[in-house]
Amino acid sequence: MADVVAFKKEEPNGLLLREVNGPVLRLTLNNTPANALSIALMQALAAELDAAAGAKEIKVVVIAATGKVFSAGHDLKEMTLHRADEDGGRAFFETAIRLAADIMLKIARLPQAVIAEIDGLATAAGCQLVASCDLAICTDSSTFCTPGVNIGLFCSTPMVALSRAAHRKQAMEMLLTGETIDASTAKDFGLVNRIVPQQYLRQVVDKYAAVIASKSPQALKIGKEAFYRQAEMPLADAYDYAVGVMVENMLGNDAQEGIGAFLGKRMPEWKED
Repeated sequence: MADVVAFKKEEPNGLLLREVNGPVLRLTLNNTPANALSIALMQALAAELDAAAGAKEIKVVVIAATGKVFSAGHDLKEMTLHRADEDGGRAFFETAIRLAADIMLKIARLPQAVIAEIDGLATAAGCQLVASCDLAICTDSSTFCTPGVNIGLFCSTPMVALSRAAHRKQAMEMLLTGETIDASTAKDFGLVNRIVPQQYLRQVVDKYAAVIASKSPQALKIGKEAFYRQAEMPLADAYDYAVGVMVENMLGNDAQEGIGAFLGKRMPEWKED
């Protein structure tokens, strides 16, 4: 495997928009018209996720996009230019694809819940981004696909996220055919949680974010990590692991406060983790 090379790009200059509303961080892909995941955009997104991980005031992260395309995936024009490199582009391809994979891992490991807000097409690594988020809410006109097979490039890295979000046979259907599915089919496949009219998309996402942000940050952090870890374990091992997690959670301050508030018929007062 080739060494990952740090390809320096110009400053993002608006490729990623950042907005904070109380405990909610909204990151908006702004590389129109296709919101391609260029090196510069991915570096900006990775940096924001790293910063959010250590920001106790942030409880929820929303990933949205401007324009009619949520994301068309990797910037194929940028990648094609590097075929002229001495190594045929190998080092650049490794860097770009690895950077995308690292972003998906950052989302899974982020202590905060991450919500994808989709209005338009999410394709290839853009679909991977949707599948990697904890929740996904889309408009009724949104569409999804993993079309690599159509251009001789199987969507192997999108496959990792897709096969963990959608049902296995439905994920294979998307990967093998490369065909575009509509929002209703994406919901049936398990790729998205909710479908809403376009005019209500932001309102619904904000409501989800507010509800999640109102919960115990300690419980959310523990629970999200446990969810992804147990999902990769055999059933008996998952229960053994979850028992330990829940015992430690019960011993925590937030569980004591939350149970006390429930029994005392009052609202809980969460402490910063």
